[in-house]
Amino acid sequence: MIAPLKRIGAYALTSGTLVMSLASSAFAQFGGEDPELEGTPGAGTDEGTIREIIVNVVNVVLNFLALIAVIVIVIAGIRLIISQGEDEAKDKAKKTIFYALIGLVIVLFARVIVGLITNILAGEVTGGVAE
Repeated sequence: MIAPLKRIGAYALTSGTLVMSLASSAFAQFGGEDPELEGTPGAGTDEGTIREIIVNVVNVVLNFLALIAVIVIVIAGIRLIISQGEDEAKDKAKKTIFYALIGLVIVLFARVIVGLITNILAGEVTGGVAE
C-alpha cells in the first residue's frame, strides 16, 4: 500500500517541478529590454516591474505549496480510510492531516504578509500625512 502512495508523491513532485520551470520561463518574458531605451543607463530595470515579477514568483510558489498541502491532506484522508481501524495507521494519518493543515495556514499567512509588504514598499500604505 505504501508503494502507490510514494509513486503519487513522486508524480506530484515531478509535476510541481515542471510547473515551476514553466512559470520561471513565463516570468522571464517580463524582463526583456526595451529597444527604444537602448543605450540608456538603467534601461529595462523598472523598479515596479521587478517588484511585480518578484511578487508573481512568490505567489506562484505559495500557490504551489498550497496545492501540495491539499494533495497531502487528500492522501492522508485516503490512508485514514484504508487503515481499517488500525490505531497506529489511523494516528499517523491524523497527524499527517494536522500538520498539513498547519502548513496550509502558514502558506495563507505568508500570502497576507507578502501582500502587506508589497503595499508598504509600493507606498500605498502611508504612515503620515494625507494629501
